[in-house]
This record gives sequence, C-alpha cells and structure tokens, in this order.
Amino acid sequence: MKRTFRFLGTILLVLASSALHSAANEFFFKANDRVLFLGDSITEQYQYSTDLELYLTTRFPTWNLTFINAGIGGDRAQGGMKRFQEHVLSENPTAITINFGMNDAGYGKFDETLQKPFLDGIEAMLKMAHQAGVRVALVSPNAVDRRVQERFRLYLETQKQFYAPLKMLATNHNATFVDQYAKTRSGLEKMEAEQAASVIPFGDGFHTSSNGGLFMAHAILTGMNAPALVSHIQIDATIFGRGTGSNVNNCSISDEAKTDHGVRFDRVDQALPLPVQPEWFSLLPYVNHLEDLNRYGLAVSGLAPGKYSIKIDGVDVAIHSNDELEQGVNLGNVTAGPIYNQAQNVLEAINAKNKIVHSRFRSVVMASIPDWLSDVAAERKPRELAKRSDQINAMQSEIYRMVKPIQHRFEVVMLVK
Repeated sequence: MKRTFRFLGTILLVLASSALHSAANEFFFKANDRVLFLGDSITEQYQYSTDLELYLTTRFPTWNLTFINAGIGGDRAQGGMKRFQEHVLSENPTAITINFGMNDAGYGKFDETLQKPFLDGIEAMLKMAHQAGVRVALVSPNAVDRRVQERFRLYLETQKQFYAPLKMLATNHNATFVDQYAKTRSGLEKMEAEQAASVIPFGDGFHTSSNGGLFMAHAILTGMNAPALVSHIQIDATIFGRGTGSNVNNCSISDEAKTDHGVRFDRVDQALPLPVQPEWFSLLPYVNHLEDLNRYGLAVSGLAPGKYSIKIDGVDVAIHSNDELEQGVNLGNVTAGPIYNQAQNVLEAINAKNKIVHSRFRSVVMASIPDWLSDVAAERKPRELAKRSDQINAMQSEIYRMVKPIQHRFEVVMLVK
C-alpha cells in the first residue's frame, strides 16, 4: 500500500512538474487579447511595438487582437503608476507590456535613491493589474549602446544593477518577466566585438531606429516564447505527387507534381512571414537571422545535383542548391514575391492605423481641458473617444481581411546552364 501511495505521489509530482513546465513555456499573448503597450518615449516611437503587432497579426491571422499604445516621452515608473487607471485600466486591456526604466536610472552611476521610487512604481502597477485580472509582461529596458555615447559605458553597468530586482517583482505578482536588457546587451557586445560600426540599432544610444525596433521586438518576443514557425513543407521529390512524398506543418498543399526539372505544388499557409525591411538586413546576424521568429520552411530531398530557383506565382524569390534544399531553407527573409508583398501591405496598413491610435491617445485621452470647459468635455470626450475607436476598429478589421491566407503556386526549378 505504501509503495502504491509513493507511486501515485511520484506520478502527481511528474504531472505537476509537466504542467509548470508547459505554463512556463506558454506564449504570453492569447487570441482575442486587447493589448496595451505602456512605457516612455521608446514605446511612443511606435517602432518595437509596431513590430510586435506585425508579428502577432501575420503569425495569428484569426486572433482578432486590438492594440493600444500608451507610451509618453520622458515618462518614468512613477508617472506610469499615477496614470495607470486613466491610461491603462480604463482601456480594458487583457494583456499589458510595461517597459519603464530608461529614464528612471538617471543616465549616470547607480543611485539607490532613484531605484526605490522606480521599484515602488513598478510594484504598484503590477498590483493594480493583478487586481484587475490583467496579464502583464514586465520588460526590462533595452541596453544602451556604449559605442554611441562615451557616458553610456557607465550607464550600461548602472542599468544591470538598477533592473536586477524586476524578475523577482514579476514572480511575486504573477507577471511574466522579459529580460530585454540582457538580450540586447549580448547583441550589442557581439556588434562591438565584430567591429560592426555600421550596425547602429539605437541612433542616440537608446532611442530606436527601424532596425532597433526589430532588435527590441526580437528580444521581447523570444523572451515571451513566441513560436518560431510560420509553416513548413518537407518533400521527397523521388515519390512526390498525388498526395505522396510530403509532410506539412501549419499549411496545406494540393496539385502537387514532380516535373522534368524539379517539383511544383499549390500551397496555402495558415500564417504569413514577417516582411523583412531593407533597414533590418545589417541587424539580422545579431537576431539569429530570425530563425527563432520567422521560420518559413521548405525542404526538398531527392533532387538532381544543381542550383534551383524557387518561384512563387512565377516570381523568382530565392536560389538554392539541391544540398541546401535537402537540409531545408528558410524563405522567411525573402524580399520579393506575392507573399512578401501581402505582408508588406499589412505593415503599411498597421502604420496608417497607428497614426489614428496615437492621435486618439495624445489629442483625446491626454487632452488638457481647462476647468471652465469641464462640463463640455465631460459630454464630448467620451463621444470623441468612441468615434476614434470605431475608426481604429474598422481599420483593424480591414487589416485582418488583408492578412487572410491565399493560395500560391510554388515551383522548384533547376537552373539550366
């Protein structure tokens, strides 16, 4: 009997451990989330937040997400705490990212008197979010680039000490912690070691350029356990055709056939790869070439030796050898063809929508109303908020229409000399 109880106890411990491991590896965002990005000027830049939104929209085209940005230039954790009810909880979010700390630490040597109000503000926000039943990802700020400003050699070390308690705060309040500081510092140090002087993610050392937005988004998403896979197809060309010789993941294929110079098939993906921007290319070696975030795979074995063009709807998008194709290639970073164009159109639509999101926040939510107009504002502000929200929702619906899967003809064709 004792042996039985010990056996059952072991099973329960294994199951509990498995459940905890699964929860720890769960992606932070969920379907139907109302996502709010909270922070300072780096958040208000709409760089990393737009890249997060782009990933979530293209990777999960049926999730029906809503996105709000409540970043304010120059803000600190105490400011976020004071406006948390009005700017955050009043928007009824289900998932929040909190990204404060760049301004809080003072851009100089470590100062404990600055750290205390920072941690108090963060903890107060975590408590309010938890009481409201809202999931939180607490994100440490990006590391400063000491190559850009000499004074950042000291501040880089200050950041490490200043942000050190954040992980424990997140754990204590059932929040997810994302150590963006550590991830971006590692990448910056690699750039420094390789003397990659032309790769500058943060133009002034901490505010983002376009590639800096990707640098941050990659650190945040991988820290949240974002899925790498867009979709994948594995083909054995020797037996390919009529439903044989292929394995697929997150997509479907049809009309498959072996041809005189390769293979062809129609492919419908359940997601889109991120459209890699020209400004991102110099950064790709420092974000794992997006292999852990934008894996759009194709593997073809059994091809005759040679170079092969990969065509999508007749457009050449990549050239690979038979050996490379047998190992599997990632088409996520191509910058041509109908799939890239579709994702690029989605990005442009997101940028257009976010202009309205920003004006709603700055011009209406944050509107400074004199006391002698408070009665008018009490009546008109809710109407204006609703009007602009309706406009944003309509644009978001159009974005989800644009991101729907489309069937494409793929061809892998040997290049004849």
